[in-house]
This record gives sequence, C-alpha cells and structure tokens, in this order.
Amino acid sequence: MAATDGHDPVHLFVERMALTFAEVGSPRMAARVLFTVMSADDPLTAAEIGERLGVSAAAVSGAVRYLTQFGMLIREPVPRSRRDRYRMPDNPWYEATITKTGIYKTFIDVAESGVTALGPDTPAGERVAEMRDFFLFVQEEIDSLGERWRARRAATGHVRPGEA
Repeated sequence: MAATDGHDPVHLFVERMALTFAEVGSPRMAARVLFTVMSADDPLTAAEIGERLGVSAAAVSGAVRYLTQFGMLIREPVPRSRRDRYRMPDNPWYEATITKTGIYKTFIDVAESGVTALGPDTPAGERVAEMRDFFLFVQEEIDSLGERWRARRAATGHVRPGEA
C-alpha cells in the first residue's frame, strides 16, 4: 500500500486536521477518511481512500459508515460495479452540526417531562426547567446561527448553482 508521501502538503493537512479532530473526540480513522475525501477533487472509492492513507479498504469501511451516519459523506454507487464512491455533501459543516442533530430537541423534550414529573414549583423541578430553558435558548441560537451562516455563505460565493 502506497501512502502519500509524508512531506506532501496535502497529506500533512489531512493528518493534522485528523489529529485536531481526534483531540476533540472524533474517531481518528474517520477524521483521516473525512479529510482525505475533502482534499480530493473527485469522489473516491474505499480502495482509493485506503491507498492515499496507506491502510486497507477494510480499515476504511467503519470510518465511512460512521461519516455517512452523520451526513459528512455521501455514498454513491459506481455504475456497473459493486463498489461505491464517497464524496462530501454540499455544505457539510452546516448539515452535520445544525440540521442533522436533534440532540437539543431531545434534551428539551426529556427535560419537559422531568419538569412535569418533579413538579414545576419544586426545587428539583425548577432546576430541570432551567436546564430545559437553557437548551431551548441553545436551539434558538443554533437556528439563528444557521440563518446567518446561509447568508454569509451566499455572500462569500460558496453557494453552488441550484442551491438555496
């Protein structure tokens, strides 16, 4: 397996970004795969990703599964083949961090049921209500942040034809 030269600036970018993402909790192989695909001009097969990273296609398998779950990679079939290619979606950072996460809604809903169970006028119910209100605030801010990001993205010319 011929990994990219360790002194190649693209390879260094991929490895540095992967390490940075790993330091904040992302699986390292998933981060390496993500930035390998990001740095490619065209979609890549698992074998091509593995070749660039110097790992087997099988080692890439779990990483692409993880990344497709979060909307960070899109899998496309290779015509007349059993293989797939992987590419990044348009606007993946927004998609993965804002539209694909329902975690705050889940926190809000569970906290609301906690307030009901504990009673809104009890000290415990008030603490849970404050948690609920915090996550409501965060969700509102994320929604606002998404609107501002779409405007900035359009202003900087990163919107492709046909995108809203």
